[in-house]
This record gives sequence, C-alpha cells and structure tokens, in this order.
Amino acid sequence: MELTNVFIEPTPKTPQVDFNHITGELILAGKSIPENPAKIYDDLLKWTHEYVKNPRQTTNLRLNIEYFNTASVIWVAKIVKALCSIDDQDRSLFIHLYFDIEEFDSMETEDIKEALGPVMDVVGTPNINLGIKLYGTNANGEILKETMVLI
Repeated sequence: MELTNVFIEPTPKTPQVDFNHITGELILAGKSIPENPAKIYDDLLKWTHEYVKNPRQTTNLRLNIEYFNTASVIWVAKIVKALCSIDDQDRSLFIHLYFDIEEFDSMETEDIKEALGPVMDVVGTPNINLGIKLYGTNANGEILKETMVLI
C-alpha cells in the first residue's frame, strides 16, 4: 500500500481528518459521533499501521475533538496504540489534547495523570519518546494555556 495523505471534510457527526505522512501531522478535529465509526476509523487505522513502518522523526497526533462517543474513543485508542508501536527510541510521538480553558484551569497534575491512565493502559510501555501536550482554548479555538506531560 502506497501511503498518501488523507483529508476528509468534517460533517455535523464526523471530525475533520488531516493525516499527512510527509509532515507527521495527524489531526482529528470537531465532533466524532458517527453512526458507523468503523466506516471512518477503520481506514485511518490501516493508514496508521502503514505509517508506523516509515514514520517521521516526530509525529504529532492532534486530537481537537470537542465531543465524541464511546465508539470513537475506542477507535482513537487503537490509532494511539498503533502509533506507540513505533519501535525506535530516536523517534518522538506527541499527543496533543485540547480542552475548554475553564476545564483546563480546573485540572490538577494528578487529575491529568489519572485521566491519561486508560490511554497508558492501552499503550503499555512504548519504545518511542512519548509526550502529551494539553491546551486550554477559548470559544474561538485560540490556545490560551498549555502544559506538557512526559510519559
């Protein structure tokens, strides 16, 4: 399978998808409440499995999803797990998570680590440098604050 960039326009129920194998920028943005999540995410998971065979030095998975259902979370977790299967300690994966500034401001470090627990259970112990960046945004999507959690 030859890897090509994937761009899918958002709908009221599905996120914008922009997976770029040349830059290593993988973006999911908007709402993710599809009736059939496999229709969207199965191809993205296959793409991710191909991408990890020849990843960029730094991969950025940007999850700017304002609302999602349980099925979407399961598929995104599969994509994260696939990205964490990159077996090269010289490569880096950053997972970027975006929150409303009020929610962001109320987060404590322990709350963040606890919230990331299920993600880390799925990932296990990766052989890649892994960092998680959290952003607090306003109603216009502008980043007002950020913090980094190193795993």
